[in-house]
Amino acid sequence: MKISLIVPCYNEETNIQKGVLDKIGNFTADDNRFLEIIIVDDGSTDESRLIVKNKYLKNFPKFKLVQNSHQGKAFAILTGIKYAKGDWVMFSDIDLATPIEEANKLIKEIENNFQVVIGSRSSYRQGAPILRKIMAKGFIVIRNLIIGLKGIRDTQCGFKLFEKNAAIKIINKLKVFHNNRKAKGSSVSAGFDLEFLFLAAKFHFKIKEVSVIWRHVETKNVNFIRDTTETLKDIFKIKFLDITGKYNE
Repeated sequence: MKISLIVPCYNEETNIQKGVLDKIGNFTADDNRFLEIIIVDDGSTDESRLIVKNKYLKNFPKFKLVQNSHQGKAFAILTGIKYAKGDWVMFSDIDLATPIEEANKLIKEIENNFQVVIGSRSSYRQGAPILRKIMAKGFIVIRNLIIGLKGIRDTQCGFKLFEKNAAIKIINKLKVFHNNRKAKGSSVSAGFDLEFLFLAAKFHFKIKEVSVIWRHVETKNVNFIRDTTETLKDIFKIKFLDITGKYNE
């Protein structure tokens, strides 16, 4: 088992200064399951890229830095998958709202022949604002009505593990996220996770949802009104593409 861990990064200087990359580096340094840690910088305008380049690439030999133009989190993950050399790919949000140690729970499911393993936050969602909790529940209802995925409760937890071959087959069929997008500011649309998991289910890959620890981390990268509007558009696009047979082409 060789895992490529992908960490999207956009203007994360503050989180990096809190030591999140040190935690990831120390956890993976002597763990032979992890082949590489791919930090995909999504066109940061702060010092994130320079800090990674000047400090972390030297201190942690498994760390690699890939630089994207600013296209949003989804394309940072897609870029990481394409660069990955492991036979499994995992991605984690850089804020470590889910502690990196929770990776062991996802990896354990590989032994049970699951090809897609996704972290799932509890319905309580410790520390999250009440508005975010209400929106999360509403999102699940809308998602289930339009595109299904009723067997999956939490599609949006930023902590997932995929078999590399399954991931490649899925990303080659992506339609909503198949072309580069030009993003303004942060872009963390839920549409990517939805389309990815929708196709994983459509292609009958074995999916397992695993409960993980999650703590709310306040972030500038989430804008509820903008991100909700963008996500709803993507949900309807996925539905349209499916009923018109575009995913079968």
